[in-house]
Amino acid sequence: MRKLTNKKMSASSDEVKTTSTVTAPILKTDSGSESKLKDSPPTQRLMSLDALRGFDMFWLVGAAAVANALNRMGDSAVLKAVAAQLVHPPWAGFTFYDLIFPLFVFIVGVSTVFSLRKAIEKEGRPAAVRRIVRRSILLFLVGIYYAGGFSRPIEEIRWAGVLQRIALCYFFAGILFCYLKPRALVATCAGLIIGYWALMTFVPVPGFGMGSYAEGENLANWLDSQLLPGRLYRGTWDPEGILSTLPAIATALLGVFAGLLLREGKMSQTRKTQWLLGAGAVGVFLGWLWGFQFPINKHIWTSSFVLVTGGLSAILLGVFYQVIDVWGWHKWAMPFVWIGMNPITIYLTFNFMNVGNLARRFVGGDIQKFLNEWVTGFGDLLVAIVMLLLAVLFCRFLYQRRIFLRL
Repeated sequence: MRKLTNKKMSASSDEVKTTSTVTAPILKTDSGSESKLKDSPPTQRLMSLDALRGFDMFWLVGAAAVANALNRMGDSAVLKAVAAQLVHPPWAGFTFYDLIFPLFVFIVGVSTVFSLRKAIEKEGRPAAVRRIVRRSILLFLVGIYYAGGFSRPIEEIRWAGVLQRIALCYFFAGILFCYLKPRALVATCAGLIIGYWALMTFVPVPGFGMGSYAEGENLANWLDSQLLPGRLYRGTWDPEGILSTLPAIATALLGVFAGLLLREGKMSQTRKTQWLLGAGAVGVFLGWLWGFQFPINKHIWTSSFVLVTGGLSAILLGVFYQVIDVWGWHKWAMPFVWIGMNPITIYLTFNFMNVGNLARRFVGGDIQKFLNEWVTGFGDLLVAIVMLLLAVLFCRFLYQRRIFLRL
């Protein structure tokens, strides 16, 4: 058993890397004709969803380096405000960077509707369930491998993690989607959000009592210290721990609702956008109000955090859907599509390859030093920008050759 402490552990780099897809690393290539590929998706799918997924991943590629460089570029209030949005708050609170992980989980829920509905219609429900189980297990294992695999002693393996949480959210949201009708899904989602709040508020924590949401003193942290095996990200608790996975599943279900809306055949496209924007605004407002009692907090994925991030995700989806799929303005979004079609590639590449060192081969050394002396931090910012460009060009290369990592 581990003892809870009030000591705050410093965040390491693997926590701010927060996304991948409900796919696993099996390489598929399409070696079609040698004619030049046009910038259009390789299959009939919502381009806006791929673009939004790419937009989400875009902020992970060098975002922390960009934030650090901006902080070193003087006392500009604007630059400091931008930089502050690209880091996670120490505990409670909300920044733009907090949206990246839940936005991806939301997108997983949207994609689940399209992929599983098609699978059920073609192969039947048992086949769809087998697909869910297979994908979830493989993605969970990829998450363990990403964190070091079995290179460490069994007690030092991190069993919880970003990819593992995505796998669990996909598994439960997928199974629920296969067997429950929309009204039952809504009731389940509400039960998860309200039930998590009730547990965190009314169940006493040994040594601290009940109703505490402070770091190391809340029920979610305590359960991690008692039940979660292996290495915990914060020493005595994990931000992707046991209890906080429940509201994360609710985030995926909010995405399922958005997917059901987009698949609705009797509703006009503009009306769908209005519903996404309206429901999103309501979610943000209710989450903000709830935050006065149950603080908005990514580290323990509070219910208010679910509503705020779910609402913002719906708004972003509505904007991308209207602009790209309804109005047909998609050329500007192609870099996001390139990334969004291969998010797991980006995620794994940045784990196994030091892209920062690769970028410094182009603009590092004396170039970086001179630019930092010329304008404080500008050399570091340029390195981060080159990292981003390399990532985008890599995804474009894979996209044009129809190379995608999927299950």
